[in-house]
Amino acid sequence: MRLLLVEDDTMIGEAVQDLLRAEHYAVDWVRDAETADTALRTQSYDLVLLDLGLPGRDGLSVLRDMRTRRDRTPVLIATARDAVAQRVQGLDAGADDYLLKPYDMDELLARMRALMRRAAGRAEPSYEHEGVRITPATREATVGGQPVTLSAREWAVLESLLARPGAVLSRQQLEDKLYGWGDEVSSNAVEVYIHGLRKKLGAGLIINVRGVGYMVPKS
Repeated sequence: MRLLLVEDDTMIGEAVQDLLRAEHYAVDWVRDAETADTALRTQSYDLVLLDLGLPGRDGLSVLRDMRTRRDRTPVLIATARDAVAQRVQGLDAGADDYLLKPYDMDELLARMRALMRRAAGRAEPSYEHEGVRITPATREATVGGQPVTLSAREWAVLESLLARPGAVLSRQQLEDKLYGWGDEVSSNAVEVYIHGLRKKLGAGLIINVRGVGYMVPKS
């Protein structure tokens, strides 16, 4: 999953970026509203972690612009602005959740997972399809109840496909979920991860849609 971190505080930004990467998220970090706008208009994200107190233009304007152009990407506001009126303003502007600084990192991760579940139209904490089950909170994967070890990027591919059975994702779309800015991408990376998943989980779980991409078929 690929996230946009909008945070002008270097210490907080580095800490959160390191945490998210350790959890195997691809993270793009920007420090101001204009750069955030550009990133959101040119790249697809699974979630935006948005600070409000940005230099120059306020983070709330980024959120309003997103919703005005019908960008439905989940937004989690993370800010030191703790007045009730400010929280209400952020939620009414289109935020999906609001977290006050300083926050616990485990709570941040749990709120992110909840928002991404809802964005995928799910409420349950695990995804299951044709005997394959994954639990994002613990990064556990099983086949027929038996645990399977996946690499971080195999997991990212599988989670992206299992979240929306029947939806076709192109190689470019999968690469976008795997890699942040500056990451080196090999030309056949997605094919390698798909091959690994088929060996571990069964050849029929992920199918090719010729000339389009890959999908997990609906049950």
